[in-house]
Amino acid sequence: MNKGHTQLKFIKFHNPEELHQDTLTSISHLLFKRDELDFLNELIKEYTIDLISEKTFEESKAIATALVELQKELKVLLFKVEEHKNNLQTLLDNVIVPNELEDYKDGHYKVMFETIAFNAKFKTLKKQIYGLIKEIMKMNKSKRLLN
Repeated sequence: MNKGHTQLKFIKFHNPEELHQDTLTSISHLLFKRDELDFLNELIKEYTIDLISEKTFEESKAIATALVELQKELKVLLFKVEEHKNNLQTLLDNVIVPNELEDYKDGHYKVMFETIAFNAKFKTLKKQIYGLIKEIMKMNKSKRLLN
């Protein structure tokens, strides 16, 4: 059973105001994720010397690459969600267009699905970064205890 799919089906039954609120909430969460990505970048910069050691180099390299890709993906996703929010105005004008609400809801469904997928990738990467930093901190602590 695809849990994400069930949650997304629910989105289709929202009225325009609720769709707008979903979009604003998504934008807020994505902006927070952007700040978190900046923090994670700074964290990686702080531990750069330790990250390029032989033991963690390959994992660090993969994480750094994934972080850069996630930042690019976030930028594109934020643009899409903002554009989607701006397109809501077409629903609220007094011009009646056949299937306009259904088309907007389908677009909303797709944008929210992309947002949920991004959040899952972000969470996975964040766990990897914290796990690696934790490992490095343990190695540094044991080195200090030995000296």
